[in-house]
Amino acid sequence: MTETASPIRQRLVLVVPVDQPAAELARSLDLGLRGGDVASVIIVQGKAEETAFIKAAELLVPIAQGKGAAAIIAGDSRAAGRAGADGIHLPAEPRMVRDAVQKANGKTIVGADAGKTRDQALDVGEEQPDYVFIGKLDGDTHPVPHPRNIELASWWADVVEVPAIIMAGSTVQSVAEAAATGVEFIALSQAVLKAADPLAAVDQANAILDARFAARAAA
Repeated sequence: MTETASPIRQRLVLVVPVDQPAAELARSLDLGLRGGDVASVIIVQGKAEETAFIKAAELLVPIAQGKGAAAIIAGDSRAAGRAGADGIHLPAEPRMVRDAVQKANGKTIVGADAGKTRDQALDVGEEQPDYVFIGKLDGDTHPVPHPRNIELASWWADVVEVPAIIMAGSTVQSVAEAAATGVEFIALSQAVLKAADPLAAVDQANAILDARFAARAAA
């Protein structure tokens, strides 16, 4: 695993799939965001019907923005516009990313999946999105990050300037292993949204990142 030459204070990203009633998600998200620094929230349609997803996005986006986090909609530009989101998240399709980046013209965030391989990630990164996402948005199915994601993120942090988010595992403690890759952002989902206390989960994750930054800065 890789460490960046100059220490950075890595930040959290929350991935919010619309897989339960919007009111329940809103409560969990609001509590989580009260737990400390979160750079952005990625709201994912998943299996939700489009109308329900748009309504959920309209509820969740203001909660994220009200706590200082950028609100990003995965895949549905119509929902992004209706909800007043700060940006969109796209699949690992370079042409789609290129078109979105040109259309955004720096005014909104455009992020994209990195794909599974270095070549796929580079193809996406060449289109200059605001970030690439390493792993699947619903990929926190194990307590620790997927080894392939760790390998790709470590390499990316070494050779590419486009910021990256890595999907951590289903536990807050997995933030440490994900952060050791050196990428700028660490994503959590179940570890916060399914936690008994989402606020405490985000607070704990930030404490891990604070300790890592302090240790590296002092080295």
